[in-house]
Amino acid sequence: MADIFSKSKRSKIMSKISGKETKPEIIVRKYLFSKGFRYLKNDKRYPGTPDIVLPKYKVVVFVHGCFWHGHDCKRGTLPETRKEFWEKKITGNKQRDKQNKEALQEQGWQVLTVWGCEIKNKSDRFERLEKLVQEIKRVG
Repeated sequence: MADIFSKSKRSKIMSKISGKETKPEIIVRKYLFSKGFRYLKNDKRYPGTPDIVLPKYKVVVFVHGCFWHGHDCKRGTLPETRKEFWEKKITGNKQRDKQNKEALQEQGWQVLTVWGCEIKNKSDRFERLEKLVQEIKRVG
């Protein structure tokens, strides 16, 4: 299926996508703050610029969008158009994520990932965020 937008319009739309302050990221941060966790956000001193850094627990949290990070769920499905481009793009993102995770672990950090699909539905959100809190406390 062809794109419904022209190349210039699609380019403009894609340029507006930000990697910081996403809705899922804000949801996770607010929940952690409400549970008494204090953190740094998008700290560039660490590989991959983690979305949430909890120095007290030596934990970093990445809040990944399913499409952009190649999650194995329905939201992570690649578009049919320009398939080769998207496969290369998402494979590169996954490889970079893996390298960043390994670099952080070598520095002694515990790396946790929250996927967008895990907190999209309100019914699933509480369960996943409580599990995240338990994972953080187990490390600390």
